[in-house]
Amino acid sequence: MTGLSETPETRRARCHCGAVVIEAFLPHGLASASRCDCSICRRRGPGAVTALTARVRVLQGADNLGLYTWGTHTAKHYFCRTCGIYTHHQRRSDPAECGINIGCLDGIDPRDFAAIPWTDGINHSCDR
Repeated sequence: MTGLSETPETRRARCHCGAVVIEAFLPHGLASASRCDCSICRRRGPGAVTALTARVRVLQGADNLGLYTWGTHTAKHYFCRTCGIYTHHQRRSDPAECGINIGCLDGIDPRDFAAIPWTDGINHSCDR
């Protein structure tokens, strides 16, 4: 993951079919990429970059966004109802942050994120 910018920036992301388009402010740029091993993330697979929840805007397709929650219902996982692609989620660890699916970011090659660090979501402090 070397060379990815830590410069704050605003990025657009979209699902596979293009029905859902979001814009998100990334306070730590692309260098904030991480993966989680909680029960949903390890099945979903992609890494995510950190955005501020208050600065995530749905530009297109709000009515086409599905929402999935479970357990404490703190984390909110959004996906396109048409193509099924996960676009973003509000984090359980910090609801003021969202994870934006790296694979949905416009103009980004996910291979640039080969060495993404992992977060221990299996042993989350909210589960104790």
